[in-house]
Amino acid sequence: MAAQDANDTPLKPFDEDWTRALAVVAHPDDLEFGATSAIARWARQGKRIRELLVTKGEAGIETVPPEEAGPLRVEEQRAAGRIVGAERVDFLDFSDGTLEYGLDLRRALARSIREHRPEVVLSINFREHFPGQGSYNHADHRVLGPALLDAVRDAANTWVFPELAEEGLKAWKGVRAVAFAASPRATHYTPFEEDDLKTGIASLDAHEVYMAALEGFDHKSMLRRSATEAGARNGVGFAVEFEVLDA
Repeated sequence: MAAQDANDTPLKPFDEDWTRALAVVAHPDDLEFGATSAIARWARQGKRIRELLVTKGEAGIETVPPEEAGPLRVEEQRAAGRIVGAERVDFLDFSDGTLEYGLDLRRALARSIREHRPEVVLSINFREHFPGQGSYNHADHRVLGPALLDAVRDAANTWVFPELAEEGLKAWKGVRAVAFAASPRATHYTPFEEDDLKTGIASLDAHEVYMAALEGFDHKSMLRRSATEAGARNGVGFAVEFEVLDA
């Protein structure tokens, strides 16, 4: 389906007729800025959610050198994943801040998709801007989105990256949709309950060192306000909005 401006037409409920999802983002904390409340809902429903981080976020804390920040942020992400009920949290080894579109990234993502065999792939906004913000989106986010969409197709094609089949990873054609949270081109929404919102907030709390470096930023109020506003737009209490693209 083509993405469209959320202001043009009402958003649709995001289809929940699936069992397995793989959430793929560039950095620790990316999912926790809103999407994990939906993940908490889905985990509560019994869905199997796994997380894949493309970098370790080692360049994300100005006051902590990368060699210390990387392992620290890995542990914070694992803690956040446990809070929302993620079944597994894996990491690739690309460099934070300098992610490049190319075959290496597509191959690594296709490998993970074939390994995890999700029906739905989740991520965050890869467009130039976030809704209501004038600042340019992070380069890693803008690179990852197109690479992820291409990797979903690569994972389904036996003849792309044939070395993956040699590793025992057969083509996986089961991805039905790729959903990007916090996109300015939202098409769908997922409602959730107060307890899911609290769980989502707790998952961002788990990034303790990272959040402490954002002095004065009230993430609890921000997450509640965003969930409430999205809910009001869609006639529910709380919601997260997604740009959903067919695989």
